Amino acid sequence: MRAKRLTGSLACLVVLTLTAAGCGLSGGGSGDGDASAGGCKVDQGNVGTGKLSGEVKGKITFQTTNLKKDFGTFFNSVIADFEKAHPGTEVKWIDDPGDNTFTTRTVADAQACTLADVINVNAPTATALTKAGYLLDVGTKDPDAAKPFVPAFWKTAVFKDAGGKAIHTALPWYTGGVILTYNKDLLKKAGVDPAKPPTTLFGLFADFEKVAKAGDGKFYATMANPIWRIPSDFDQMGIKTLSDDGKSAVFADDPRTTQWVAWMAKLYKAGAMPKDSLSSSNDPSTLYSQGKVAYGSTNPSFVRFVKQNSPSIYDRTAVGQQPYDALGRASAGAPQYISVAATSKNAPTALSFAEFLTNAENQTAWCKDPAVVIFPTTTESLNDPFFQKVTGTDPFSQARKLVADQLKTASTNQTSLSPAVQNAMVAQVQLAMQGKKSPAQAVKDAQEKANELLKQAG
Repeated sequence: MRAKRLTGSLACLVVLTLTAAGCGLSGGGSGDGDASAGGCKVDQGNVGTGKLSGEVKGKITFQTTNLKKDFGTFFNSVIADFEKAHPGTEVKWIDDPGDNTFTTRTVADAQACTLADVINVNAPTATALTKAGYLLDVGTKDPDAAKPFVPAFWKTAVFKDAGGKAIHTALPWYTGGVILTYNKDLLKKAGVDPAKPPTTLFGLFADFEKVAKAGDGKFYATMANPIWRIPSDFDQMGIKTLSDDGKSAVFADDPRTTQWVAWMAKLYKAGAMPKDSLSSSNDPSTLYSQGKVAYGSTNPSFVRFVKQNSPSIYDRTAVGQQPYDALGRASAGAPQYISVAATSKNAPTALSFAEFLTNAENQTAWCKDPAVVIFPTTTESLNDPFFQKVTGTDPFSQARKLVADQLKTASTNQTSLSPAVQNAMVAQVQLAMQGKKSPAQAVKDAQEKANELLKQAG
């Protein structure tokens, strides 16, 4: 299904908002001196501490990741609205597949000085591009850039430059949110009250253990592969995974890490998880929809999947807040961001379009698209009735409101690990779960291997 076009009145409001935003970037030259970003020569105005100035006009490129097929109508309308508000501008939209080589490929584009002017990035890509100096410091180049966003999102949407300084090189765009999803009938069989979700991860693990005893191999609590939990569980528990500079692993220094691994090993041995799921890439979706797993995926879109594909299981489904644990608040998962290339030849236009794309009107409009279950990062959007209305006891509408309310105070500081480091940590935990290493030894070895990889990466 296609995204809804902006209504006429809303479109007018968007135009007015855009015009006002555009004024903030206009009225002067953007600087004549030569400067450099990464290895590329750029306009002096794109770097340094001064506010960006310059006329909003000319051509820019806008790169998304695998969105054109399903959301062409929506994004083409956003582009058309922007171009209408700023005669003389032209936005060329390109769509990257967003596969596993995205970060490597994008960094290569940046090094070749061909990075798109406005680009959709995830945290690992933003981290790499910021460190190399290829992204515009939007927090400096537009001091008002933070205004539309939930303070928690803006505060944590920072990445470190080559000198280790945290700077705002990205605008928060959207996220998926995290909740608990569970089969009420299976929990009741295990003696777990579905109306009282656990408040800590170890409390959740204790419920998993009860499910294991009641299921006795006929049904399970969840899936075994720890790749679904590292590093998100550590983040939620307040366990520090990496040092402040990101150059070394420190999770073994916290005794709760070993306790966590011991719990995972205990649950696996007790039959809380299917034995063949230890290294499987499958999440709980399929088995949950068959009534064989008590806890489903933590992504709210999963609730809609169950509603559409397994009505009988949906009738037994309830949702709950994710365990807040030591953080005392929810995690926002892994948000997507919009960045502006410091190498852009039309940086005022690129920044204006990036802010237009991520403003409250456009974020709300996209999140209402029936083809997606995503959540906005602007305060105004999260307060929209679309996210606040609950239809009776319908789990999907409950999940949407639950996540929207959680995101108002959520932390977006999800630890960014390279696939190699994450896999090295996961492999050691798998050995402990199989009884081939003690939890303490597995944690020690995981940290040593992570540090070897981090050292190699520099």
